[in-house]
Amino acid sequence: MGLLDKLSGWLGLRKKEVNVLCLGLDNSGKTTIINQLKPSNTQAQEIVPTIGFNIEKFKSSSLSFTVFDMSGQSRYRNLWEHYYKESHAIIFVIDSGDKLRMVVAKEELDTLLNHEDIRCKKIPVLFFANKIDLRDAMSSVKVSQMLCLENIKDKPWHICASNAIKGEGLQEGLDWLQEQIGQAYQNNEQMND
Repeated sequence: MGLLDKLSGWLGLRKKEVNVLCLGLDNSGKTTIINQLKPSNTQAQEIVPTIGFNIEKFKSSSLSFTVFDMSGQSRYRNLWEHYYKESHAIIFVIDSGDKLRMVVAKEELDTLLNHEDIRCKKIPVLFFANKIDLRDAMSSVKVSQMLCLENIKDKPWHICASNAIKGEGLQEGLDWLQEQIGQAYQNNEQMND
């Protein structure tokens, strides 16, 4: 059973459609994370860089996930905004060993959070400080400081240290994300009653 199957079981939702954007700079580990989230019998053995974007769909007993794995290469980042409006959650992946491009990651994050389709939404944002196993990797606390995550006041957010290749840290993040999505669905249902 994949992590997304577990996530949907915990949510207790009935075939709710959940659109999740997986964003971050190129080579941060987005596709590897998504691969780890898939059921083990559908996981790819070899991960190649994403050109443009990939869409992964997962169904479980109660949820239907659509995960948009968006390329982090600079020439494709302008595609991200076309998927903001319909998203229910964002996973933002940071290469915690890439200190030189942390400024670029912060700029892209700021652009994302200030976009008109995201700015007014209380969309949960899960950050993975990935590649924590690298010798020179920054801690998730240091990554959080460099990205100024404490300034995000209008959205729920959480950061987890992760090693996508081994799947470490992914469960903690998904536990948090499923709770946030569940709360959002409950709030929407209460507003519609």
